[in-house]
Amino acid sequence: MKKLSISVATGLALAVAGSATAALADGAPLVTKAPVYTAPASTSCASFYDFITTACPLTWYGVTLYGTVDMGGNYQTHGSPWDPNFPTGASYLIDPANRKALWSQGPNGLSQSNIGLKWNEPFASGWSVVGQAELAFDPYSALLANAPEAMQKAINVNPTLQENPVDSSRWGWLAGQIYTGVSSTTYGTLTFGRQNDIWNDNIVAYDPQGASYAFSPIGFSGKAAGMGDTEEARWTTAIKYRVNVPVSSAASLRFVVEGQPGLTYGAYNPNNGAIQGDIGADIKGVIPGVLSFDVSGGWIKDAVNIAPKNAVTAFPGFVGAFGPAEWLVATISNQTGFQANVKYSFGSVGYADPPILGKGPPPPAAPLVTLYAGYEWFQFSAPSDPQTSTFFDDGFLFNFNPAHITGGGATFNGTAINNIAYSANCGAPKAGVGPENCSNEIFQVMWVGAKYAITRNLDVIGAYYNYNQNQFLITSAAKGWNCTAAVAGTGLTGSSAHSQCAGTEDFWSAVLDWRFLPKWDLYIGEFFSQVNGGLANGYLARNNYSTTGGVRFRF
Repeated sequence: MKKLSISVATGLALAVAGSATAALADGAPLVTKAPVYTAPASTSCASFYDFITTACPLTWYGVTLYGTVDMGGNYQTHGSPWDPNFPTGASYLIDPANRKALWSQGPNGLSQSNIGLKWNEPFASGWSVVGQAELAFDPYSALLANAPEAMQKAINVNPTLQENPVDSSRWGWLAGQIYTGVSSTTYGTLTFGRQNDIWNDNIVAYDPQGASYAFSPIGFSGKAAGMGDTEEARWTTAIKYRVNVPVSSAASLRFVVEGQPGLTYGAYNPNNGAIQGDIGADIKGVIPGVLSFDVSGGWIKDAVNIAPKNAVTAFPGFVGAFGPAEWLVATISNQTGFQANVKYSFGSVGYADPPILGKGPPPPAAPLVTLYAGYEWFQFSAPSDPQTSTFFDDGFLFNFNPAHITGGGATFNGTAINNIAYSANCGAPKAGVGPENCSNEIFQVMWVGAKYAITRNLDVIGAYYNYNQNQFLITSAAKGWNCTAAVAGTGLTGSSAHSQCAGTEDFWSAVLDWRFLPKWDLYIGEFFSQVNGGLANGYLARNNYSTTGGVRFRF
């Protein structure tokens, strides 16, 4: 795939910053994977100095140029090299290709580097045209975030030499949100285009680490944000409606519904149809502080997840027994999910002195403590429409290769297209023992955490996350596979012998974040991750300690 540079866009941002002389009122903040900095409506960038040291936006006639540049350094005990194409850049948490201690670049630690436009232009009393168009990039390589390119590079490369061949919803020019719509102060907001799904929005709102790459598994991986598959965190032809309903002076409800109409993959979608809904509330005054919660549910038809297909070979000295990747494989499934999130903020650190070198009014009071908790449940089942030929996924052509077909061309078995990963017959027959048999996969995600404001501009954040997968391989001695015995000739043992055995992943993180100027963060943190059971299948190492420090500029 063609590598795209955003250097021209970055230069444009700096040029506008240096010449901006007036800024109109900023619109309502738009929720994204990396939240856009929202400046006070009364400020304006009168000079480049103001742009760097104050909270002024770059707005003209309701259109705001915004961006994020997040750069740092990273050390891992079991890492993989920096990948200039993969959205996160560094591996941060334990992934299949992580294998050795190393120092590397640490891009996008707190949030994805991006550049974009958002607009909020009134056209009638209480009504506005709203929208957003964004590109995401790596600040070291200036390449667009492009997971397919990262996976493609892994083909014919041994795992000990791979970087980060992992799927994502960030695909080149589809790396961010691109949508428009209308908003009413009374009737809510209706938007159309490539948008975060509801689960992704809730991850941003309820993750104690703010969906960061370097300190949160649900930020690093879109599995939680995409209701099971990372590509589902963003839908390209989505329709989303959101409305807030005041109940009293102390409480308000919100209702959100989002649909991905039954358009084909060729319409730049990662599915053949999807629907999600959400009910939430903010309550204050009943108890000290503010209590917020959201409950969501959804269904996705023919979701796609892509990964390199590896040849199974003996690989002494490592847990994983996989040789070089041979091609990419798409796994197709239907998915059903449920999500519940809650957070409670209380106390206040009051106002702060004006920031260093800054000017203008002090920022508003901030909560002293915020507590977070979240839970997700989702089920994978056989797809409604098994794919049997070349098809588009998020606008990229997934090539059909007859050499990767079994059963005389009638079916696809874990090769170029896998339609049967969660069906009764989930694998190729094995000589003398028959086929593998599977049921539906049930995957659960849980997290808790807290943020404490040491001062108005200095936070300490801690969090714990857990992944839990059921055993959906139906074991039988007659079938040749089970989740207790070693697999002869592969070096795999026990529950890690098969990816469909039960497994868990655990994650702990702690971060110190100092906002030394309105648009600037300086941060450092620790992130520990470990994988066990079936979720460890194919991994070169079982755990990773990651230390990341960096600086982030958001305008």
